Amino acid sequence: MKKVIIVSDTHGNNDNFHKVMKLHPDAEAVIHCGDVEGGDLDIRSSVDCPLYMVAGNNDYFNSLPRELEERIFGHKIFITHGHQYRVSVSAEMLRDEAASRDCDIAFFGHTHRPEVSYGGGCICVNPGSLSYPRQEGRKPSYCIWEMDDKGQEHFTIAYLNNGMMW
Repeated sequence: MKKVIIVSDTHGNNDNFHKVMKLHPDAEAVIHCGDVEGGDLDIRSSVDCPLYMVAGNNDYFNSLPRELEERIFGHKIFITHGHQYRVSVSAEMLRDEAASRDCDIAFFGHTHRPEVSYGGGCICVNPGSLSYPRQEGRKPSYCIWEMDDKGQEHFTIAYLNNGMMW
């Protein structure tokens, strides 16, 4: 089974990021959807697989790109923090932008609330926040994107609780 880990909104506190990577040493890639707040060098040095990382609205003084388009598991994906697409209101503007770029999956952050939504020919995935979660229960969250041997994809929102997966 192939696996990609998606995280967002670490805000310079990378302890939970390191816990996630210890839980998933078999990850083939990592996607960070922004708001690293100076933690990007630590994240880069701790990952032994391809890393796709974008800047968020709190990443003022780094050279990270604002958006990326990449190919993973045969999909064209769009990676952004999402604030410029008003994701705090709805993922529709982001979905439209991703579709206009012929991307079938959009990864974003900003809201600190995990979600996976389907529609309009594009899957929108927000892993939530590893540092400042805002969803009910307020557990640090991330997403596991897996492709099984039959080519079926699975997006799983996972939670940390004292370093353990829920």
